[in-house]
Amino acid sequence: MSDFGSARSSRVQLQTLFRQHGGQLRLSEALVRGFSRYQFYQLRDEGLVEPVSRGLYRLADLPPIENPDLVAAACRFPHAVLCLISALDWHGITTQIPHQVHLAVERDARLPVLDYPPVAGYRFSGRSFSEGIERVDADGITLQVYSPEKTLADCFKFRNRIGMDVVLEALELYRTRKAFLPGKLMEYAGICRVANVMAPYVEAKL
Repeated sequence: MSDFGSARSSRVQLQTLFRQHGGQLRLSEALVRGFSRYQFYQLRDEGLVEPVSRGLYRLADLPPIENPDLVAAACRFPHAVLCLISALDWHGITTQIPHQVHLAVERDARLPVLDYPPVAGYRFSGRSFSEGIERVDADGITLQVYSPEKTLADCFKFRNRIGMDVVLEALELYRTRKAFLPGKLMEYAGICRVANVMAPYVEAKL
């Protein structure tokens, strides 16, 4: 086979590998399978694939990414969990527009730092980190996000940082837009050690 034919065959094989991975592929995964950086970057230079975040690419003919900031953050920090304002926004229970991607990590983990998209990191410990995590699909990437009830408990815990008005608005939007689960709310309030603070507000919504 000529060099041209060989290159074309490799290009087709690499595109096939992309499609086998849902249209998104890491450079490292391509290298493991015997493709070269040159072959990978040639697809990029020809406009057939486009970068999503560092080391992650997607086929350019896929529908536009709806949540590029979340996808970039999830790829860079796969063990972090979307929390606070970002989680409220994901669940549709805030009118706030997150200017940073809010991520929770375990107490001993390094705080996530990223120039773009800007990231705000928080350390959660024990069950306050591990409980209430949902795994959802965001443009083909698995994203970890706290449930609405866990997010509200976290917001009460960080009320001095995000503002009590934001917290109370989120609680009201949760009551009107979601299945109102006071027991679940108070369960997470206990885990986050804000039960005494949350109880009067939850009871007022009954």
